[in-house]
Amino acid sequence: MLNLSFNFLKNIKNFIFPFYKNKDLKFIFKKLQDGIPENRVVARFVGGCVRKYLSNEKIDDIDIATILTTDQIKEKLKDTNFKIIETGVKHGTVTIVSENHKLELTTLRKDIKTDGRHAEVEFTDDWKHDSERRDFTINAIYLDINGKIFDPQMGTNDLKNKNIKFIGDPQKRIEEDYLRIIRFIRFKIMYDNIIEPSTSDIIKQNLDGIKKISKERILIELTKILGLKNFLKINQSNNLTEIFSMIFPEFLYLNRLERLKKVYQYSEANLDLLLAVMLIDEKNNHEYFIHKYNASNKIKETLEKFNKNLIKLEKDKEFFEKDLAKNVYLNGKNHLIALNLINFSKNSKEKLKNFSKVLKKILKIKIPIFQIDGEFLKRKGMQEGYSLGNVLKTLEKEWINNDFKISNERIEEIIKANSN
Repeated sequence: MLNLSFNFLKNIKNFIFPFYKNKDLKFIFKKLQDGIPENRVVARFVGGCVRKYLSNEKIDDIDIATILTTDQIKEKLKDTNFKIIETGVKHGTVTIVSENHKLELTTLRKDIKTDGRHAEVEFTDDWKHDSERRDFTINAIYLDINGKIFDPQMGTNDLKNKNIKFIGDPQKRIEEDYLRIIRFIRFKIMYDNIIEPSTSDIIKQNLDGIKKISKERILIELTKILGLKNFLKINQSNNLTEIFSMIFPEFLYLNRLERLKKVYQYSEANLDLLLAVMLIDEKNNHEYFIHKYNASNKIKETLEKFNKNLIKLEKDKEFFEKDLAKNVYLNGKNHLIALNLINFSKNSKEKLKNFSKVLKKILKIKIPIFQIDGEFLKRKGMQEGYSLGNVLKTLEKEWINNDFKISNERIEEIIKANSN
């Protein structure tokens, strides 16, 4: 009942306060229209913002298609408070930044030549031609500043029916940019887990083309996939699971997601957690993933930390018992909660009852604060420098290993021993 009420209120809000009625957006559209007859549409919203608006989803990025060139856009907005960034002038794109918005404006265009990664484009003022170069019908829905829809590819009907369909010939659309295979998978997971056999066959025939795509672009798209609420349901569709595994063969443990589904409500199913569940094993499979996709230092450090602690957990049965407070202090509650989730997901012998018991223990622990700092040691006569830092580390280590207690006498002994 609560969810129904929330969705009802969200629908009402979108109806009364649609995003396109924002005063900044209305001002930009007015400036773009200046000097051009009102009966000629100069600009329309397109892509994700329109799709999300029609689906009552949160709108993050706003894309605007226009008949104007980048030079004309800059001229019309030059005396405004908006910052103009030339993000892709060659392809007809500028970014407009205001206090509350970041918008991409792109001149209508059609592809002249493609190589599976990049496209040579020709600018046009034909809205239908512009729609024909887009990937899926649900991303080729246009919306003007008054809320009127222009839908040359019948995308609204496909969106309503959760039908992810390539525009025109799927083979041609894929050959224009092989990343569209992964984008197709993302939208299928988002809206509809069923892939028609004919489309599945075309995708499988073109998987080698993904090798042409930069690892950075693939990782960005993968991050979006793993961020989907529906990702944990991927195993419900055999053909979707098959294709995902063919694209990302390093994810050896998709089956673990079934166990994760039983407990994921206790923590956000975030990128690091999902990567750890699907990658980590005794053969350091996660290292192959890090190397293959040139993953960020943050992902690398997090996966290595999970792997290190899972090894400790395997060897030390006290990890979640008498040493729990120590491990929570050293790693943080969120890491320990995630570690418990990963351990349950990858270990089929782990009982749900035991998982819940460990979780309750972690949540109950109050993390102590180490009260000694550099200023305290200076008051004790120590000088700033390397020695002071070492004493701090020694004191904290002893405090941790002694159940977060250390006597004044012992503090004085350690200071004295390092002052000579």
